[in-house]
Amino acid sequence: MIATPDRTPLPRKFFDRPVLEVAPDLLGRIVVRETPDGPIALRLTEVEAYDGANDPGSHAYRGRTARNEVMFGEPGHVYVYFTYGMWFCMNLVCGPEGRASGVLLRAGEITEGAELARTRRLSARNDKELAKGPARLATALGVDREFNGTDACATTDTPLRVLTGAPVPSGQVSSGPRTGVSGEGAVHPWRYWVTDDPTVSPYRAHAPRRSRS
Repeated sequence: MIATPDRTPLPRKFFDRPVLEVAPDLLGRIVVRETPDGPIALRLTEVEAYDGANDPGSHAYRGRTARNEVMFGEPGHVYVYFTYGMWFCMNLVCGPEGRASGVLLRAGEITEGAELARTRRLSARNDKELAKGPARLATALGVDREFNGTDACATTDTPLRVLTGAPVPSGQVSSGPRTGVSGEGAVHPWRYWVTDDPTVSPYRAHAPRRSRS
């Protein structure tokens, strides 16, 4: 039986921990995007951890740049990047300020505002596909580069926040290699998902691409 989700925003201290602790603990949490037409809420079902300077797969592996500046800032903020010249992906910054790490939000279940998400995801064959993959998740929520740096822990006057939700018990969490990561970081089992959840995206091994969050 799934507990009634807690609508309290996650505190900053939740994110001020090692990324490999934060990532699986984000499963079951609720991302809320406020829009002029009403809120869209999403229950996280799949995430990936990226460990900054310790992780060749991370955007922050080679240090601070204009692009990844948010990752070096206060935990609990949103890091958005543009990929393949057409898609945005959303991450949550973790760990102490100055030590860049983050969690890529890969998939989720739309629990509120599905009618609004459908207008952004016209190619989805059903609601389970609305946020099945990181680019689809950002598209369904209407998250683009303007959200880069947004404080997801804010309680008021914010277009996006992360709520406590109903954490997923560890026995219902699976882990495995990250999608599309090559080289030294390819074998890290840093992708976490809710076991057998139909909104989780399919695993794909490495294809040539740039590093991520």
